[in-house]
Amino acid sequence: MRTLNLKAGHPTLELARQRLRDALELARRDGTRVLKIIHGWGSGGEGGVLAVGLRRSLRLRVREGIAVAVVPGERFSADSTEGRALLQRHPALRRDPDCNRANPGITLVELAPLAPA
Repeated sequence: MRTLNLKAGHPTLELARQRLRDALELARRDGTRVLKIIHGWGSGGEGGVLAVGLRRSLRLRVREGIAVAVVPGERFSADSTEGRALLQRHPALRRDPDCNRANPGITLVELAPLAPA
């Protein structure tokens, strides 16, 4: 798993989306299967612009076939259906400090492998 901190430097949503697109492409080329995205949750506790916008972008990547699954940090747990499925496919993620912590400031994305050239 690779970690990408998109909240560092307080970027605009558009800049964060561009960084995300670039990181997804690089991670897929490198064979990374899971990318942990740190986007924060906003100071008001209701979900910041980055969290909402980036999660929306990630769901689109699933529809495009770039990603297989998107698991919000608050469901990155053996107690949730999508968290349990991700952990079954990638057991090493159980050692991640955010596993079972219900952290809404992160999202995990399971990347689709690149098609052979």
